[in-house]
Amino acid sequence: MPVPSERSLSSDRAWACVMQNLATPGIGSLKARRIFAGICQLTLAIASCLFICAWVIGWSCRIYQAQIGETIPETSSGWLLKWGVVCFGLSWLWALITCVRLVLQAKVAERENPHPIP
Repeated sequence: MPVPSERSLSSDRAWACVMQNLATPGIGSLKARRIFAGICQLTLAIASCLFICAWVIGWSCRIYQAQIGETIPETSSGWLLKWGVVCFGLSWLWALITCVRLVLQAKVAERENPHPIP
């Protein structure tokens, strides 16, 4: 009877990791012991959140300045929004690729070892 490898997952656990990864990129990868991918995905997701929060704060300040009659600076913080969207898109795409690999690896592991993996 072959011993399941440390990296093999049951189908149920793989799908649980997929759901976590799609909700917050990186969490499911870390749960599935894909440490490097999980840390990178989570770092990109947090960076995107920070970029978008900084953009919202800058945008709100510009609206406030317009409301009180001050001159609005010419410079725009649109690059923060763009980088925030790009970082989140990359983290989510990387998480999606990791999810597909997890499910495929779980199917292969179940074919090789038909007994449930604890």
